[in-house]
Amino acid sequence: MEARAVLRYAKASSTKLRQVLRVIGGMKAGDALYQLRFIPKKSARIVEGVLKSALANAEQKGMDLDKLYIKKAVADEGPMYKKWMPRAHGRATMLRKRTSHITIVLEEKEED
Repeated sequence: MEARAVLRYAKASSTKLRQVLRVIGGMKAGDALYQLRFIPKKSARIVEGVLKSALANAEQKGMDLDKLYIKKAVADEGPMYKKWMPRAHGRATMLRKRTSHITIVLEEKEED
């Protein structure tokens, strides 16, 4: 059995989120939550919220929270907000505000 949480349209680029997700991939859920508190990035705060949501979903399903590990942690690209910024000599450049969709899947690890 597995539990998952999805955050769509997160206000961070997928490359910055993947740096954080690469650190916690495959970890036990409790250890990953502890590790995220010490990563000094905005992306870590966003991922921490999604992981807490996945843990709450697992608790609702009646899963054992001590046996949970992160099976899959993915950040896909979402839509871009495009704005124009005025520059010198009457020019304008496009600003791309990137968004992303985060998915975290937790699964119970069977003890041998």
